[in-house]
Amino acid sequence: MSDAAVDKQIATSGTSQEKRQPMSQSAKTNLFFGMALVALIVIAAFTSDAFLTERNLTNVARQMVTTGFLAIGMYVVVRSGGIDLSVGSTVAFAAVLVSGLQGVVPLPVAIAAALGVGVLVGLINGILIAYLRLQPFIVTLAMMGAVRGAVFVYSETPTYASDTFFLKVLGAGKIFGVVPVPFAIFLLVIPIVWVFMNHTRSGRAIMTIGMNPETVRLAGINVRAKVTLAYVICGFFAALAGVLLAARLGISQPSVGVAYELDAIAAVVIGGGILGGGGGTVGGMFGGVIALAVIDNVLNLFNVQSYYQQILKGLIILVAVLVRRKPEN
Repeated sequence: MSDAAVDKQIATSGTSQEKRQPMSQSAKTNLFFGMALVALIVIAAFTSDAFLTERNLTNVARQMVTTGFLAIGMYVVVRSGGIDLSVGSTVAFAAVLVSGLQGVVPLPVAIAAALGVGVLVGLINGILIAYLRLQPFIVTLAMMGAVRGAVFVYSETPTYASDTFFLKVLGAGKIFGVVPVPFAIFLLVIPIVWVFMNHTRSGRAIMTIGMNPETVRLAGINVRAKVTLAYVICGFFAALAGVLLAARLGISQPSVGVAYELDAIAAVVIGGGILGGGGGTVGGMFGGVIALAVIDNVLNLFNVQSYYQQILKGLIILVAVLVRRKPEN
């Protein structure tokens, strides 16, 4: 089968699957979340003098980067029909590793090693899930514990970043004195991921696998390889989130990243992602990241305790999954 025929079959499958979903209901759901976000911003602007200040908005931009990169990777995995619960532990390992290696090897090598850990974790997840046919939830849950243990094996105490470029440019730098460097990197990656998912054969295959893997197989594409690729991408972005988090904080705790997977999942489902595959866009995921960042910021401005914030995020995920659930045939 020619490449053109393969692409046509994948595109046709995606279109037919999307038609099964009630678009009017999807539009209403998107409108509901959009209006809720706007209402939250308006309320915050009128009830907090600090919300619209440059300092606060800069902090929001910096803080959403970690969730943003985790959400990008989670979006790719969810579109393939899977889930990755190990991203928080991968963030911790990458952060601790990139900080700890700076006094031993050059900064580019330290960053490459941290990103390599993320790729390795994703590769192991992908092989176990795609080739050994194990459940994504079980595999990534086990990997979450294994990687967290590896973090403490590497260092039981916090590691400190020492490289000036790492701290002052990647962590605290601003472009034109306004846009934080980590946020600019995030904004640059978003369109790249959009192009990959929508305009490359691998990206379209990953999206179709979440809806109808048999169609992708019949089109002559290696489904197992594409699923593995999705988890590798997720691991890479989780590690990148850890590297930029270490640059922003300057210190990396082995315990960092706990429950970060909840934020990533919430951002994806708020943006239209359907757990199990078959829905969501890069733009919607980006909107979900912004929504979570605003919610976190507002709760912090009003001094809401962290455990109440976790309860709220759990409820947000439940509501989003409920309204985004696949319609019954």
